[in-house]
Amino acid sequence: MELNQVRAFVTVARVGNVTKAADLLCLTQPAVTAQIKGLESSLGVALFDRGAGRMALTRAGEGLLPQAELLLAAAGELKGAARTMQGKLAGRIDLGLPAETSEFLRTGDLSVALRNDLPLIELHTRSLTVGQLLDQVRANALAAAFTISVHPPRDLSWQALRSVRYRVAIPTRLAAEMQRGGWRVLAGLPWVDGAVDSHVHQMLRGMFEQHGLAPNVVMRSDDTSALGSYVRAGSACALLREEVAMPGVEHDEWMVWGHAKVDAHLYFCNAAERSSDPLVIALASAVRAVWS
Repeated sequence: MELNQVRAFVTVARVGNVTKAADLLCLTQPAVTAQIKGLESSLGVALFDRGAGRMALTRAGEGLLPQAELLLAAAGELKGAARTMQGKLAGRIDLGLPAETSEFLRTGDLSVALRNDLPLIELHTRSLTVGQLLDQVRANALAAAFTISVHPPRDLSWQALRSVRYRVAIPTRLAAEMQRGGWRVLAGLPWVDGAVDSHVHQMLRGMFEQHGLAPNVVMRSDDTSALGSYVRAGSACALLREEVAMPGVEHDEWMVWGHAKVDAHLYFCNAAERSSDPLVIALASAVRAVWS
């Protein structure tokens, strides 16, 4: 039994209609129906008589509704008490970030959430390569970090925040070379790579290793969020996030080679032994709220 299922039950019981309840809960009608069915399955009783477009409570539903309402009220009180405790938390949180834009990482929204819910917490951010971030989280030099990788970080507690797809962006002046070329031709073109141990470097190397090749890296940039500027200037190819790569194609800034894609995830991670740290718990809660 889940709290969302109980909330769906109470809302439908109050309005007597799944469509109206879905609007109030900001869910789809099938989602509300699924939550009701899941709760009925968990409890082992039917809560509603369904018919004529209206959901009427069964005798069991009428008997359980007051307890469900009390459960939601208790959950609200619990959440309120937790918020009060959050407001009393004080200290410093060191959060590690990969070299990506603040818009992509939503650090601005996170800072607002922390300021509102944890006014006595001082947030410090540090930008490093993904390899360095993981090492510092494991060494407890960082309370937590955002990382980007194909696989979840080993030996750490983590939550996946979103999927990220990377595409190969090729300068327009080099597009003709790829008209009939394949992976070997692509590897021979000039490439701008991220720093060794960066997420871009790891993905670029892994992409070509699958074909027994290595890219012709002619330059490296610690700021992987700015790789598109090198492609735009015509100096080198780069691995770019899809939401950056595809608009560039629309504006004739570069071409994207359709055969190459790398799928990864943005993760929030912390050392397992710090999972019970009140500051880390509060930070993880704020991250979930921002990314929900």
